[in-house]
Amino acid sequence: MLFLVILCLACACVATALLVRFSAEHARQYGLGVPQRFHFGHVPRLGGAAMLAGCSLGWGWMALSGPLGLSNQIRISGWMALILWVVMTIPTVGGIIEDLTQRLGPRFRLLLTGLAAVIAVSMLGLAVPSLGLPGIDDLWLAHPWLGMALAIFAITGLPHAFNLIDGYNGLAGLVALICCLAVAYVALQVGDRQLAGLVLSLAGATAGFLLWNYPRGLIFAGDGGAYLWGVVIAMACVMLVQRHPQVSPWFPALLLIYPVWETVFSIWRKATRGVSPGVADALHFHQLIYRRIVREVFHDDESRRMLMRNNRTSPYLWGFALLTVCPAVMFWNHTYVLMGFTLLFVVSYVFAYRTIVRFRVPRWLRR
Repeated sequence: MLFLVILCLACACVATALLVRFSAEHARQYGLGVPQRFHFGHVPRLGGAAMLAGCSLGWGWMALSGPLGLSNQIRISGWMALILWVVMTIPTVGGIIEDLTQRLGPRFRLLLTGLAAVIAVSMLGLAVPSLGLPGIDDLWLAHPWLGMALAIFAITGLPHAFNLIDGYNGLAGLVALICCLAVAYVALQVGDRQLAGLVLSLAGATAGFLLWNYPRGLIFAGDGGAYLWGVVIAMACVMLVQRHPQVSPWFPALLLIYPVWETVFSIWRKATRGVSPGVADALHFHQLIYRRIVREVFHDDESRRMLMRNNRTSPYLWGFALLTVCPAVMFWNHTYVLMGFTLLFVVSYVFAYRTIVRFRVPRWLRR
């Protein structure tokens, strides 16, 4: 298993290095006036391509090691690997095209993630078997299409949730890495080494990308990277809950509540102002932390000053995400405890957001 992680890490690291070296000139086409731009200079957004290569190599190794007689204890059938790869590739390639051209609209990208979700559910039989709630579960069992619809919704929506929090060096990448490790840990607890291998391949590829992304900010994940994280993690979570009834369906809900709630809150916030959810703004939680908490940075060079502020923003959100990941891993089979922590996060998020907006942040948090 360690070899699998190292293999994906090395592949993604080398691929990212090549992209940093040969795609810098292409980055000049990116707009300078967009509200979500918090870096100086021209940085390529093709990290998703490197991670796709690393993850593909890992899944290919798992699928081909058996037929080739190679020493490997984590294996997957060639047919399943092919379906998973197609599902992973469709939205990721769409995101990469958007990163290259800036011309693929949000509705078309949403259509691509939805297409990937439908293929995953129809070809792999994915569904969320229950919600862990006695009264509702009876209705859930009587109408299996509800579980399939929720699986499609999760696989379609999570890529865009990761794209929403992907704003600063290492932010979304480390959140995705932590989530992959958490899913792998629970999968190993229930004896599912195959599922653990799938997410560890993504974890290794993400780590290889992060070596170039944080703290130097030489390359960004882009839409392609965010869609890759979201699709693979969503599929893994649905498969984990479906294969192992002892895993509470609220485990992935709490594990991923940060990007999910950031998306829900953003949609609500824009709707109250009569703004389309697809319109970008600079009022997301991580952007408020950058503007109103991480302020006191002094350096003669403007690019260095902005990079330092960028890098200091992510740890705040890493800590915030760990407040959900830790209890999710500790209580992965205790539904009501997970529900309680999920509610606690939602309340804490809203309270923290209102506190920052009203300039009531404690001085010891500002730096």
